[in-house]
Amino acid sequence: MDLGLTDRVYVLTGASRGLGYATAQCLVADGARVVLSSRNADAVASAAERLGGPQRAVGLTADLTDPETPGQLVAAAQEHFGRLDGALISVGGPPPGNAASVSDEQWRRSFETIFLGTVRAVRTVADALPEGGAIGLVLSTSARSPMPGLGISNGLRPGLVGVAKDVADDYGPRGVRVLGLLPGRILTDRSQQLFDASGDPERTRAEAEARIPLRRIGDPTEFGRVAAFVLSPAASYLTGLTVPVDGGALRAL
Repeated sequence: MDLGLTDRVYVLTGASRGLGYATAQCLVADGARVVLSSRNADAVASAAERLGGPQRAVGLTADLTDPETPGQLVAAAQEHFGRLDGALISVGGPPPGNAASVSDEQWRRSFETIFLGTVRAVRTVADALPEGGAIGLVLSTSARSPMPGLGISNGLRPGLVGVAKDVADDYGPRGVRVLGLLPGRILTDRSQQLFDASGDPERTRAEAEARIPLRRIGDPTEFGRVAAFVLSPAASYLTGLTVPVDGGALRAL
């Protein structure tokens, strides 16, 4: 199936590795061009080069806690590629810990990055999108089912699902779509860090896999393909919903 991605342009935050980079790979493979951002200058430059260099991908050093960042990303897309058709907004996971034990500062810093930074980016990108544009938010299955030891994620992600639904109503009349993506257990660096923090990563991974109907951890590319589809014109009648990519782990209907 032709996704209609040829020469379309997307901004992807937190995309020097992990789910953002996997999505960028899938977009570029189908003909799109991308602007990547990351706080790590060397990592984002390397990621852009691996994706084909300036003709296909541009990398910017940026942090979503900076109010200027979304505007800079929009400008980069328009200056380098002459258009902007959508965005995948992803930020790093918050520090682990139960909600009752993490500090006020950890809550505050995570809110600024994960929540406010995301909302600000959605507003800025949406204002620049033409009819047919799309925004995907990389959230987590914790938005529907709290995960042990991830209190900040359990607190902030459901709120972003509500925001996505709310702004989808606002932007829908303009033909701009907004969706949430809920990755489950995907083998990213973040997942490996959580496994390692358990003290027995092999056992922890095996226990996690046993709770997934497909009995395995997902590959980042499996997420990237779903994200590329929902951002593409092929998904033109999807908006305001959240899509789990979790091997069937969520039990909610």
